Amino acid sequence: MTDIAFNRRATVHDVARTAGVSLATVDRVLNGRPGVRPATIEKVEAAVAEIGFQRDLSASLLARARDLRLSFIIPDGSNEFMTSLAEAVEQRSGQALSERMHIQTRRVPALDAAALAQSLDGLSARHCDWAIIVASEEPSVLAAVDNASRRGIGVMTLVSDLPGTLRRHFIGIDNVAAGRTAASLLGRFLPAGGEVAVIAGSLQLRDHSDRLDGFRRGLAEEFPKLQLIGPIEGHDEHLQTEAIVAELLQQYPDLAGLYNLGAGNAGLVSAIAASGRAGAIRVIAHELTGFTRAGLRSGAIDVVLDQNPDGEIREAIAAARSLALNENGALPIDPIEIRIFLRDNLR
Repeated sequence: MTDIAFNRRATVHDVARTAGVSLATVDRVLNGRPGVRPATIEKVEAAVAEIGFQRDLSASLLARARDLRLSFIIPDGSNEFMTSLAEAVEQRSGQALSERMHIQTRRVPALDAAALAQSLDGLSARHCDWAIIVASEEPSVLAAVDNASRRGIGVMTLVSDLPGTLRRHFIGIDNVAAGRTAASLLGRFLPAGGEVAVIAGSLQLRDHSDRLDGFRRGLAEEFPKLQLIGPIEGHDEHLQTEAIVAELLQQYPDLAGLYNLGAGNAGLVSAIAASGRAGAIRVIAHELTGFTRAGLRSGAIDVVLDQNPDGEIREAIAAARSLALNENGALPIDPIEIRIFLRDNLR
């Protein structure tokens, strides 16, 4: 990095001077426009790295005479993780205003494909540049995503992806890897084998079906002594999940492990506590919330796999900003890191 980065903010003029090219060439490279030789692109990119150049979104949007408008569409209901996502959006909205980004949050009923599709269909490209959604793989949702994209609204999926649609980007963990991680942990917890049950929120959610796929493959390839029960859908609801866990514990008195790959963990913790078998059954859940923290502390849950809601919202906003500066470009999909929590490393 040169002295430019230390003394003042580097400009496109500095990039052009360092690369030995024109301002027009720098503009074409930064905006992904055609007509630039690969060797020249490399020179510009090397200059950007050398002087620490960073694009100024506010100036870029000001030059386009408008701000960037983002709409987050997040499920409502009792799922604490979704509430955490909505709270993270709210916390970052004020800061985004200073960068000429206007952010709004819409809450729709959880696992209600019609409500989500209707919300997407109601967005206008005149008032929304990006829709960032948590979505299920229902036909009406897939169609609404493609229709929004054709109307000029960029669609980004959050937490659960919709491959095969016209969505532009995905922000979330590698859910297949998350499922394999759960299988690997349970396999090590239970070397003698036994029965392990799986609870899902809804297998219409790609993140849940991917986690199940990774879990099944992990067990089959590495821990064949573990016998899979389920999956049983609890629709991410506390009371429904509680009833499912209570029934599983009664029906399978020798149940060795349980993997809840969705939400509804308040019910899970309650049912295990009521059974008196906390600590006797190895349990893995997702997302570090108040309920899963309590489960870790009480011994009802052994491990929580977490994807950091604030980090996901930060990445989503950054991705929208980057794509706004390079409308015809694409970002590499870099999965959010999976964090692993036990009672021992809780803060």
